[in-house]
Amino acid sequence: MQRLFSTFANGWPGRGLLIQRLVTGTALLHGAMVVLNETTMFAAIAPHAIGAALAIFIITGIWTPVAGVLIAPVELWATLVTRGDWSNAIFLATLGITIAMIGPGAFSVDARLFGRKHIGG
Repeated sequence: MQRLFSTFANGWPGRGLLIQRLVTGTALLHGAMVVLNETTMFAAIAPHAIGAALAIFIITGIWTPVAGVLIAPVELWATLVTRGDWSNAIFLATLGITIAMIGPGAFSVDARLFGRKHIGG
């Protein structure tokens, strides 16, 4: 899994990635909650439920590249099904793709699991 990340950014860049992950995940969760409160149609709820699951992965920083890439088609699907706002879908898809390209940063579960290990000596 470490090959998927160029580095696990630390310091200010790592904090910036954490903020980007939190904003993206919160926006995905908010969208899911809005749709869940508005409709009971399974076809409308399904993509948003998947988006909410991806939000949990993004917020915690687990499987960040995979979750980030999956946000784009899920948002496209959700927008087509609910005939929603394309600008929001494009915004979230862009954030997901950039998180996937940059990586999760040092403040993530991925960094703890797959980061460089220091051998004591």
